[in-house]
Amino acid sequence: MARRIVRRELLKIDGRAVELNVRLNPRARRLIVKVHPTTGEVMVIAPSKRALDRAVEFARGESDWIAKQLAHVPARVVLAPGARIPFRGTDHLILRCESGPVSVEPGIIRIGGHAEHAPRRLLDFLKKQAKRELEQKSFEYGAKLGIKPKRITVRDTASRWGSCSSTRSLSFSWRLILAPTFVLDYVVAHEVAHMKEMNHGENFWRIVENLIGNVTPAQAWLRQHGPALHRYAPR
Repeated sequence: MARRIVRRELLKIDGRAVELNVRLNPRARRLIVKVHPTTGEVMVIAPSKRALDRAVEFARGESDWIAKQLAHVPARVVLAPGARIPFRGTDHLILRCESGPVSVEPGIIRIGGHAEHAPRRLLDFLKKQAKRELEQKSFEYGAKLGIKPKRITVRDTASRWGSCSSTRSLSFSWRLILAPTFVLDYVVAHEVAHMKEMNHGENFWRIVENLIGNVTPAQAWLRQHGPALHRYAPR
């Protein structure tokens, strides 16, 4: 059974309120507290409904450990004028203009309209750019393999950059548009290759390398810089 949120509480950690998500997972053997290393989500997993009553108190007893984990989570950057964000791997300053669509020039992203709408407009723009690029690459690589994706979706996933189902449905994180192009290309090639090989065997990696060449630089970039891409948010 998938973990599902059954309760939300507030914990006081280092003098500030931190949201705690209580999740039920019958596969768990005991109460477990986790802090997501990139999003900072704090959760306590309960193995049964009976354990739910003790979940919050259990998490409260782990406050010091939670505080230490949160200290390592990248600081959040709001997608608003004045902030700097990466776009296709290059740092850009967000500036507001009086009107017009979101536009990109070397080192600058301009957002027109009211300031309070800027974060949402920029997020919509980034998702649209990501979907266009990811779809184009998916069909391009798929054509080289003689196979076509059934569906391509773009989401905001915290645990993986892409996925491929047995029905050839591909899913990607919109945040890949923030990364350098060679990183986005690698993730797409990786998932497209799964349409041929639903494993990570030698033949799978041979397919990926035939599509994009050496995979090591992209893998290394994601290990080093990938977690920081989750710090950018509309609020």
